[in-house]
Amino acid sequence: MSHYHAVVWIDHREARVFHFSVDDVERQVIHPDRPHKHLHHRAGAIGPGRAAEDQDFYKHVSYAVSDAGEVLVVGPGRAKLELIKHVHAHEPRLTPKIVGVETVDHPTDNQLVAHARAYFKAADRMRPQRP
Repeated sequence: MSHYHAVVWIDHREARVFHFSVDDVERQVIHPDRPHKHLHHRAGAIGPGRAAEDQDFYKHVSYAVSDAGEVLVVGPGRAKLELIKHVHAHEPRLTPKIVGVETVDHPTDNQLVAHARAYFKAADRMRPQRP
C-alpha cells in the first residue's frame, strides 16, 4: 500500500521511515553498512577530522521515501542535514517532496507518527485551497 505522506527520523546509526495515512502506518528501519561510533573526530586526520559520510546509507533512505508525495525529515543532529545535502546532490527529483526539516530528539515510533500527522495536518491547512 502506498501512502502520500512519509516521515524520516535519522541519526548516524539508523533511519526510521514511516509511510502513513490517517489510520495506517508502514515502518522501515535502515542501518548504515559501516556505522560510525563517533563521527566528530578521526585520530591523525589532517583538517577538521570528520569521518566521511556514508552516502550509501543516505541513498537507501532516499530510495525508501521516493514513492511518497511529501516527506518530513527529523532527527536530533546533523544526519538530517546530510540527508538533505545528499538529496540535493544525488536525488534532485526528491527535493520538492521534502517539505520540512525539524530537530526532534528520540521519540517513540508512536510519538513520531503523531508528530508527523499533526505537522502535515497543519501544513495542509496552510496551502492554497483548490477550487
